[in-house]
Amino acid sequence: MDDLSPTDLKTILHSKRANLFYLEYCRVMQKDGRVLYLTEAKNENQYFNVPIANTTVLLLGNGTSITQAAMRMLAQAGVLVGFCGGGATPLYMGCEIEWFTPQSEYRPTEYLQGWMTFWFDDNKRLAAAKQFQQARIDYLQRVWQKDRDLKQEGFNVTDSDIANALKVFDERTSSANKPSDLLLTEAQLTKALYKYAAKNTQLDNFTRQHQSTGSNNIGKANDFLNHGNYLAYGLAACTLWVLGIPHGFAVMHGKTRRGALVFDIADLIKDALVLPWSFICAKENATEQEFRQQVLQAFTDHKSLDFMFEQVKRIALQDLTIDQIALIENGQASNAK
Repeated sequence: MDDLSPTDLKTILHSKRANLFYLEYCRVMQKDGRVLYLTEAKNENQYFNVPIANTTVLLLGNGTSITQAAMRMLAQAGVLVGFCGGGATPLYMGCEIEWFTPQSEYRPTEYLQGWMTFWFDDNKRLAAAKQFQQARIDYLQRVWQKDRDLKQEGFNVTDSDIANALKVFDERTSSANKPSDLLLTEAQLTKALYKYAAKNTQLDNFTRQHQSTGSNNIGKANDFLNHGNYLAYGLAACTLWVLGIPHGFAVMHGKTRRGALVFDIADLIKDALVLPWSFICAKENATEQEFRQQVLQAFTDHKSLDFMFEQVKRIALQDLTIDQIALIENGQASNAK
C-alpha cells in the first residue's frame, strides 16, 4: 500500500465511472488492499466491497464511521467523500453536505483559468448562466423524448402545458438582465413542472416542503426530491473537483452562497430526472432504496455525469481558439496514457 502513488487507482475517467454510493449504519475500512464496509447482522458481521476505482462519490449518512486507511485509499482513487444526514439529505435543512475532496496538485488548470477569463465580468457571467439554463432545457427535452418509462407515466415534452412553460422560460431567460431574473424564471418553471408531475401521478394538493412532512405520498415525494437533489449535488461536486474549478465561482446562485456552483451544475439534470422519478416513486409507494436505485440508474442511462462534464468544459473553454482547445485535449490524452 505504501508504494502506491496517488494516480495508481485512477484508471477510469470520472465521467465514465458507474457508481455513487450512499451508506448508513456501517463502518468503512481498508482490509487486504480493498475498501470495505462492515454491517452488524444478528448472528455475524458482514463485509461488502466498494469498487473505488469505478466510483465517483461516497455519501456517508447516519451511524457511519470511516478509518484513516480507508480515506487514504479513497483519496488515491479520486473518490469524493461527503457526510450527510439520513437518506442522503441533511438532518437540518440549513446544513449542507460537507465534502472531503482528494488532495491532488495535478488536476487540470486550464478550466479554472478559462473560467476566470469571464467570471469577473458581470455580463459574461450572466451569458454563461443563460447557456447553462438553455442546456438544462435541451437535456430535459432530450431525456423525456427518449425515455419510454417516463412517457408511459405521462411525462411528454410535447404536452401543451410543458410546451407553454418551456416557451415562457425561454423568452424570460433571453430577456433576463441579472442573475436574480434567472432565479425567478427558474423558480416559475420548476413550480410549473411540480404541478405537471403532481397531475400525472395523482398527487393532488402537492406543495414543495424541504423538511420531511410524513409518510404519505406527498411527504414521500418531497423526501425523494431532497434525496435525489443531493445525489445530483454529489455528481456536480465531482465534476468540479475533477476539472479543478472551486465551488465558489457560481454564475447564477450568488457570489456569497457556499458551494453555489455545485447547485448551478446540479440544476442541469434535476428537472429532467430527479423531479419526475420523485413523483413516480412516491405514487408507487417505493422505498428510499428503490427510489435511489431508480435515480442512479437513470443517471447512468442518460449519461448525466458526461453531460455535466461537457457543459462545464464548454463554458470554461468558450473564449479559447480551436487550436488552443486541441492542444488541451491532446495534453489530456497524453496524460491518460
